[in-house]
Amino acid sequence: MTTASERQPLAATRQRVRDELRERILTGRLRPGDRLVERELAEDLGVSRVPVREAIRSLEAEGFLVEQSARRIVVRQLARVDVEELFDVREALEGLAAGLAAGRADAAELKRLDRVLADAARATARGDAARITVLNSRFHDEIVALANNALLTTMLQPLQGRIRWLTSQNEHWADLLDEHRRLYDAIASGDAERAKAYAIEHVRVNREVTLKELFGSDQTEIGASR
Repeated sequence: MTTASERQPLAATRQRVRDELRERILTGRLRPGDRLVERELAEDLGVSRVPVREAIRSLEAEGFLVEQSARRIVVRQLARVDVEELFDVREALEGLAAGLAAGRADAAELKRLDRVLADAARATARGDAARITVLNSRFHDEIVALANNALLTTMLQPLQGRIRWLTSQNEHWADLLDEHRRLYDAIASGDAERAKAYAIEHVRVNREVTLKELFGSDQTEIGASR
């Protein structure tokens, strides 16, 4: 019997399945070490095993999943070095993005970025963790868009999910909002070097907070203490 999902174009179904599985990882429904079973996921999502299999491959490429054996795929447990390497790359690319954005953004684009900050301020006041995480990610996505560099966008896309996951570990929401406001001011000033320097500082502060939240002084893998 063909389900409603099966009647969708395969690409759309595959994307829906991939987005759903990624969201389950990001929100903790699927935790480090959890096994993904194609048959079970296909039944749960109302699709055949083909889009599930392809979604799993995509999430492996994004770094969320790892193949432990030919028949065993699990949510990846990130070692401390994995997180540090991700922040190294994030620092370089987001610093570049902020510098380019400062030199290229016009008044209308800056206003759009400012609206994201206003929405984030309201979410922070409510203590809405899920909304804060989405808006924090959107703020950085907007900066990349303002940079208007296709290659930079392509390089960052495979990292965005993992960056969002790491950012969600930082619950110092008021501090994050203040940092984003200062980064906005640096970009709005039109000073590329100032914007780049502050973006790098922001990533470094977030790195310290995230590593402490995830590993403390002893842990070597995300989820190792759970």
